[in-house]
Amino acid sequence: MELAAEALGCEPARIAKTLSFLLPGGPILVVAAWDTKIENRKFRAEFGAKPKMIPADLVEKYTGHVPGGVCPFAVKENVRIYLDKSLKRFSSVYPAAGSDRSAVEMTCAELEKYTPAEKWVDVCSNQEKTGRP
Repeated sequence: MELAAEALGCEPARIAKTLSFLLPGGPILVVAAWDTKIENRKFRAEFGAKPKMIPADLVEKYTGHVPGGVCPFAVKENVRIYLDKSLKRFSSVYPAAGSDRSAVEMTCAELEKYTPAEKWVDVCSNQEKTGRP
């Protein structure tokens, strides 16, 4: 991510990573700031299940995007999208745009408007504050 941030001229935390999970009700995507990590307790409280990432070889099947290019745009119809509040501390963020070599700068309001996100959630913890790698 440091290379992406360098190419975009922004701090790495502003890269909006899109994480793909498989829940009993189907696949979901969580878009979060790069410097965060999914917090199991918060995830379970929000979604009623333990976070289980979609295996890399199945990501495209479930989401419509290959690993590295998973984004909250043009996903398969049954995929639910959530935006993590970790993004809200920035005036703009850079989610991927369908490939591992593309991104688009958006405000959080634009991200919410132009994605079919269901809602904002709080399922991440900041790595810098928690000391996690």
